[in-house]
Amino acid sequence: MMLRKLMPDKFTLALVCTVVFATLLPCRGSAATAFNWLTDAAIAVLFFLHGAKLSREAIVAGATNWKLHAAVFCSTFVLFPLLGVALHPVLGAFVQPWLYLGVLFLCTLPSTVQSSIAFTSMAKGNVPAAVCSASASSLIGIFLTPALVSLIVSNHASGGVSSFSTVGDIVLQLFVPFVAGQLLRPVIGRWIDARKELLRIVDQGSIVLIVYVAFSEAVNEGIWHQLSVSSLLGIVIVNVILLALALVVTTYASKWLGFSDEDRVTIIFCGSKKSMASGIAMAKVLFGTHAGLIVLPVMLFHQIQLMTCSVLAQRWGSRTNAEPLRHGPANHAKLQ
Repeated sequence: MMLRKLMPDKFTLALVCTVVFATLLPCRGSAATAFNWLTDAAIAVLFFLHGAKLSREAIVAGATNWKLHAAVFCSTFVLFPLLGVALHPVLGAFVQPWLYLGVLFLCTLPSTVQSSIAFTSMAKGNVPAAVCSASASSLIGIFLTPALVSLIVSNHASGGVSSFSTVGDIVLQLFVPFVAGQLLRPVIGRWIDARKELLRIVDQGSIVLIVYVAFSEAVNEGIWHQLSVSSLLGIVIVNVILLALALVVTTYASKWLGFSDEDRVTIIFCGSKKSMASGIAMAKVLFGTHAGLIVLPVMLFHQIQLMTCSVLAQRWGSRTNAEPLRHGPANHAKLQ
């Protein structure tokens, strides 16, 4: 059972196959131009669906817990970027400069929505607050991520990194479709909710297409001549360090701040996660032809966070309703 939890999920395997396919058959020339148009459309569809799936009722139900949301946002948009910058002397020893830029970009991303809510529910956390916090993080990230990229990523790059001017591109490609989906939810909401499996396929298919185009461009630029096995191992180690630090800080900080057990679960899962869907789409807009190089840390972090949080959520969810979440490193079946 534990081994099954540590195995890559089907979507991650699909992304791996996409990277292999892009390596063997990258799109070039006129085909690349056509695929870039398709990618722009896929990004718009992706964020339209995100907006259409977002329940206003669930947001309102969890919106009053502003202290919890502040803690999640601080972890997502303050703690992570600070960790990425502060760990530069350590991270630089493990990864190449362009991979480190990918790590910094990872640190600026919003929290993921679906898995944060799912793990919070599994671990008996505050689900309405998780819905509100993760959804708000995704929306705010449309504006805040490019701003953070300009502030911290551009300081470590010699070129190819977007500035604040890309906020306009982000608004057109991400925010406008998101708002359109949200505005149309009263009309198409029931249809959307009744076809979650179909929409999941469309959602994941859009990401697969974006990854294919991004890695095709990276292959054409010679990514596999720049990337070694030791570099891949290094980025895995870096991602594990980042996730471990985020989990430790959110665990102990939420206890120190006096949050209830349910709220602490929500803070830990929403505050330690990063959205691969938003990350891949934003990387395509922000970094253009360099996106394939940048999203590799994001893709690896996605799988690491899924494996780790799946184990934690199952263990914490096994406690009885009357049993408190205990504090201390000795009991790994309880929240530290």
